Amino acid sequence: MDAPSTRSARRRTGRIPSGEGEVEPSPDAVLIRRTLAEIEPVADRVTSYFYALVFTGHPEVRGMFPAAMDTQRDRLLKALLTAAEHIDNPDVLGPYLRRLGTGHRKYGTMAAHYPAVGEALLGALARYAELTWGPQTEAAWVRAYTTISQIMIDAASEDEAKAPAWWHAEVVSHDLRTSDIAVLTVRPDQPYPFVAGQYTSLETPWWPRVWRHYSFASAPRADGLLSFHVKAVPAGWVSNALVRHARPGDVLRLGPPAGSMVVDHTTDNGMLCLGGGTGIAPIKALIEDVAEHGERRPMEVFFGARSDHDLYDKDTLLGLQRSHPWLSVRPVIGGGLDGQLPQAVGEHGPWSSYDAFISGPPAMIRSGVDALKRIGIPGERIRYDAVEELAGVAG
Repeated sequence: MDAPSTRSARRRTGRIPSGEGEVEPSPDAVLIRRTLAEIEPVADRVTSYFYALVFTGHPEVRGMFPAAMDTQRDRLLKALLTAAEHIDNPDVLGPYLRRLGTGHRKYGTMAAHYPAVGEALLGALARYAELTWGPQTEAAWVRAYTTISQIMIDAASEDEAKAPAWWHAEVVSHDLRTSDIAVLTVRPDQPYPFVAGQYTSLETPWWPRVWRHYSFASAPRADGLLSFHVKAVPAGWVSNALVRHARPGDVLRLGPPAGSMVVDHTTDNGMLCLGGGTGIAPIKALIEDVAEHGERRPMEVFFGARSDHDLYDKDTLLGLQRSHPWLSVRPVIGGGLDGQLPQAVGEHGPWSSYDAFISGPPAMIRSGVDALKRIGIPGERIRYDAVEELAGVAG
């Protein structure tokens, strides 16, 4: 993700960098990015006013949001502003908005709710973008929001015909691996289609309408069970509930699967996998996926943690290594995961012919992507899901 100063500069000029220089933006994009640059310093006030307009004008939608809004109050507005900023990039914007539209079905969002959100968005922008707001800018935002909302509405409608808005899933086992890491296995109430390497959003009965993302820790299983690795983090409502309170028999809710960190089975490229902390969960799923497809491509896994104690799934991974001669597992201990793990990868290789997969804390993903590019892996062959960025799924 760009540094804030880079994003601000881009919004002031309205230009988007490309592989061969800068792409000239449309007139609407120029007006939209000027608005974004103006409101950026007062983003908190814009957010508060936006939700005030939504809830006072349409109090019936308040129940769709968490009782306490402090942890995720800005997600909807942030997603809309991000989408508007990329209005000239349909190849990126289209898939993002389709995932956003299908993902918001779990909140109970319907087509009738979009006009209310649009009114609040324009009202908040008009109040705080005093220097750049005017008839032309307002018209540009109306056109952008119309496009954004219609893609989301259409995606939700298409998804409704083939999948539920959410799945209920009963906890069947709760394995506390360390004092703050648990492996949960759940049984969905109906078939749950997904691909190894993907993730879902999960809601607990203790915090209604608060959803958090967790990766599947295995490839699809014949018995339909799903597993997740959860680390309790400070002030983490959902993670602490899952680690410290969830027990067999409890019922959770799952949103639709998402994510693009999946294996391309049309190639036999080697796979270089970096997993930090519980980010090893989707890497483990990828190992199982390759094994189930009967492939023997080289697969190099680096599993990073701050201490040996935190290598909670090391025995399982080493067991897989003993079963599959094409698999190599290297635990990496010590230091910050954002620096230690990429450094360890650089000491091996070469990796230029490998596809890379990275999963873990955001800082580790950022440094890992940079490190992999430096050692010769093209950016288009580096796969990861940063769910808070445009490539991910909001909510």
